[in-house]
Amino acid sequence: MNETSPAARPQAGPEAAPGRIVLLTTSHRVAPGLLSWPAWQALHAADAVLCADGAHPQLPYLREAGIAVAETSPTAQELVDACAGGRTVVVVATGEGEPALTDGLARLAGSGRVVMPELELLPASYDLPGARLLDLVQVMDRIRAECPWSSRQTHEGLAKYGIEEAYELVEAIEAGDRTELREELGDVLLQVVFHSRIAEEHPDTPFSIDDVAGGIVAKLIRRHPHIFGDERAETPEDVKEHWLRTKAEEKRRTSVTDGVPLGQPGLALAAKLASRVRTAALRVPLPEGEGIGYELLALAVRAEADGVDPEAALRAAARVYRDAIKAAEDPGTAGGGEEDEE
Repeated sequence: MNETSPAARPQAGPEAAPGRIVLLTTSHRVAPGLLSWPAWQALHAADAVLCADGAHPQLPYLREAGIAVAETSPTAQELVDACAGGRTVVVVATGEGEPALTDGLARLAGSGRVVMPELELLPASYDLPGARLLDLVQVMDRIRAECPWSSRQTHEGLAKYGIEEAYELVEAIEAGDRTELREELGDVLLQVVFHSRIAEEHPDTPFSIDDVAGGIVAKLIRRHPHIFGDERAETPEDVKEHWLRTKAEEKRRTSVTDGVPLGQPGLALAAKLASRVRTAALRVPLPEGEGIGYELLALAVRAEADGVDPEAALRAAARVYRDAIKAAEDPGTAGGGEEDEE
C-alpha cells in the first residue's frame, strides 16, 4: 500500500487471517498532535494509515512523526480486502466520523458471507472539561462577522438583555426547573461571550474572552489563599473574611459602600448596604423618615439580618399573588368573573 492509493490485497486463501481495522477518532477541540499513547502505538504499528480528508488537522503532525498517511476513502469491501493476511489498517476519522464506511462494514458483517477483520474504535484524543466553550467562541465569532443584527450590536445596546437573562436565570433557579436552568445559564454565558467579542474591536483598549477568563482565574486564585496559598480556612466565615480582605486590598476602597451598584432593585440595594454595614461591624442607625420607602428599607434590613433575601422573599409572595389573580380570572372559580368587576 503506498502514499496515494491503498491497493487492496486479495486474501491468500480461506485460512488467511482477516486482520484488523482501527477507526481512530480525534477531537477538533484539542490541539492537533496531542494524541494518546495507545493512538501513537497503533499508528506506528499499522501496516497502512488512511484518511479521507486531505486537510485533516492531524495529518501534518502524523507525517512529522514519520507516519505515512494515504489520502483515500476506501469502500467497506476494499478496506476488508486491505486487511487480508493479518494486516492492520488504521483509518483516521474525519470530523463527521465515517458513517458510510461503518455502515458498509455493518452490512458486510451482517451478510454472513465475509470473514470480517477485527474492528476497534480507538479514541485518540478526548474533550477536556469546558472544551465546548471553544465551539461557542467560534460560533460567536462567525455570527458577529456575518449576522446583520449581531454585527451592529454594542455593549450599550445589549445591556438590557444581560439584565433580562439574569432575571430569567433566577426565575429558573427559584422554580426548580432543571431544563430551564441549563438553558438560562447558556443565555447568560452568551452575554459574556457576545460582549467579549464586541470588546475585541475597540480601537484603544481591546480585550478578548481569553482576557476575561484569565482575569477571573487570577482573581479566584488571589481570593482563595486557603486553597492556592498558605492561609487556613476552617469555616465559611473564614473564607468570607479572606475574600473581603483581599478584595479590599485590590480595590483600595475608602468606604464599605464602594462597589455597591445603586441601579439594582431597591430591596436588593438596601439588603446589600445592610450586609456591608454588618460585615464591617459598624453601628449605623436607620434613617428616620415618613413614607413607604423608609418602611421598606427597615424591612429589607431586618430580612438581611435574619438571613433572608428580601428580593427572593417578595418574588415568592408575588408568585402566590399571581396565582390568586389567575384563580380570580377563572370564571369557574368562586368569587371570580364579571361579578367581581361590578
